[in-house]
Amino acid sequence: MKCPCSPNKTYESCCAPIHRDVHNATTAELLMRSRYSAFVLANGHYLSLSHHHTERLSKREMKELIHWTTSVQWLGLQVMNTQSGGPNDDTGIVEFKAHFIEHGKTNFIHERSKFVRENGHWVYLNGAHQ
Repeated sequence: MKCPCSPNKTYESCCAPIHRDVHNATTAELLMRSRYSAFVLANGHYLSLSHHHTERLSKREMKELIHWTTSVQWLGLQVMNTQSGGPNDDTGIVEFKAHFIEHGKTNFIHERSKFVRENGHWVYLNGAHQ
């Protein structure tokens, strides 16, 4: 299977190792890519695990999010910019566009996401829609 975040790679060689162990995301961009793939694959457990503990969704909110993510057709991910977020950083920002079709119309999410290290691994803190 091709990886949702990077169709030129296989899922097994790209996001699967991170989905199995979030510590395998060595950069903020890798965590962001793995989260996009988790959206495409409706992996709510991983989305929760990779979210900062102060910002995690409630069970009801996560159920609604997974319902939405399975209701759209994901088209692809475009990473536009990264700031910090490397293996030796504690914070990072990744700007991206996630393209999808909803109710027959093409749309996208354009966000600057902030990532931080928590318990020794990268997590999503919050994002600002552009």
